[in-house]
Amino acid sequence: MTIFPIIWLAACVIVVVLLITFRPNHQVVWLSFTVLLVVFAGWVCLPSTSGIVIDLNNDGTPEIDKPVAVRQGLDLAGGLQVLLEADLPSGEDPSRESMNEVRRIVENRINALGALEPVVQISGKRRLIIELPGYQDPERATDLIRQTALLEFVEMDVALPPGTPILTDHVQRQQDTAPITEGEATSEAEPTETSEPVVTEEKIYHTVMTGEMLVTANVTMEQSVGTRYVVAFKMTPEGATIFSDYTKTHIDKVLGIVLDGVVISAPTIQAHITDGEGIITGQFTLDEANQLATQLKYGALPVPLRIQSTNTVGPTLGQISVEQSTRAGIIGIGVVLLFMLIYYRVPGISAALALLTFAALNFAIFKLVPVTLTLPAITGFLISVGTAVDGNILIFERMKEELRAGKRLKTAVDAGFDRAWTSIRDSNLSTLIICFILYAFGTSYGAGAVTGFALTLGIGLVINLFTAVIATRTFLHFILMPVSEEALTSRRWLLGL
Repeated sequence: MTIFPIIWLAACVIVVVLLITFRPNHQVVWLSFTVLLVVFAGWVCLPSTSGIVIDLNNDGTPEIDKPVAVRQGLDLAGGLQVLLEADLPSGEDPSRESMNEVRRIVENRINALGALEPVVQISGKRRLIIELPGYQDPERATDLIRQTALLEFVEMDVALPPGTPILTDHVQRQQDTAPITEGEATSEAEPTETSEPVVTEEKIYHTVMTGEMLVTANVTMEQSVGTRYVVAFKMTPEGATIFSDYTKTHIDKVLGIVLDGVVISAPTIQAHITDGEGIITGQFTLDEANQLATQLKYGALPVPLRIQSTNTVGPTLGQISVEQSTRAGIIGIGVVLLFMLIYYRVPGISAALALLTFAALNFAIFKLVPVTLTLPAITGFLISVGTAVDGNILIFERMKEELRAGKRLKTAVDAGFDRAWTSIRDSNLSTLIICFILYAFGTSYGAGAVTGFALTLGIGLVINLFTAVIATRTFLHFILMPVSEEALTSRRWLLGL
């Protein structure tokens, strides 16, 4: 159990009780809320914080188990980029609906690979671009992605060893109905005199049913004959009926399980199976069993794919990008803090505290959501830092105008925040609308880099509405509290005048 969340929740309860009991003014309430928020965000931002785990019952099953980590994109973490192209026999372009279905199935499959934040995009009419940040096994990834995963339950006279390629009547029917190009038709219809007919005696096996009848497939352990990994499956009601009818009349017969034309298991039917549930056995490793279950669970590809290119982005390039991005962020925030302190003096102190709060809340959200950090996403965050400071500048400049007009300090401070609020709200809202459009169009049309930029900028703008107005005002209130108004008005330079 992680101790900090428990302590933090207890502190929240105590603070709420005290606030309700003593009924302080709203500035004390906001300060208490801000401090609790910053403490929690600071804990989340610590490198040692890897998750929030709370097990109140101490039974080993946590009620809350939330991983907390920084997710890096392909340009930062390195990884794999694969370009796939539709491989139709006719050479024609697949339909848009087919490519959308391919994208959905591939996205579901690669989620099981352990990549940080996979990106699957349709490019043109027949290509698919896949990015797997943090993944370094191109062979396994491409095998899992492009396989059509045609599962067949095949009737056999004898059990064939795993790995044996066979031809089934189901596949033969598909080949017979596949479009034939003009060149292929001519070569078969008009053989040359020197060519000899090729006679094949390959046996064609009968397919009882295909994997289209499956509802789900999961990896489990079988203890009956040692310990081995098997894939348990469940069929649709229609599939269960077909399976029940077949097993009823074929007890002690071999029912081969074939994946993409290759035998993976050839068990003997031991009993009448009526519930539509069974297991696929074989000499599977854990990775192989997981890969098979993933392929079966997420269906067959409606369009076969071939690899056009595979690019591996090394972790060294990613590490350099991380270091440069971190350095740029620290320098940017440091320069902004220095500017606010030098130009606005005492009010600048509250702006600096609010900016640090802003940075802590942003990074905590990036880890909690989590948000995939790419170079464009980091750029969006840095721009949001500028918008956060822009709100403070509007407030302080309005406050200085009120002071020049002869207003008292408290009146000038209140007027500065109240009158600048509409400008801050409207400017942030208009930029949020643009972020929403960028995010929506980036998702729809494959501009993946734009989505990260829009997301981090949008998060920063929302947090800015809190830190630039409420947090800055609260900090400034308590900074000015111990200082007399006469002391500050007689030293106007402390207020940036």
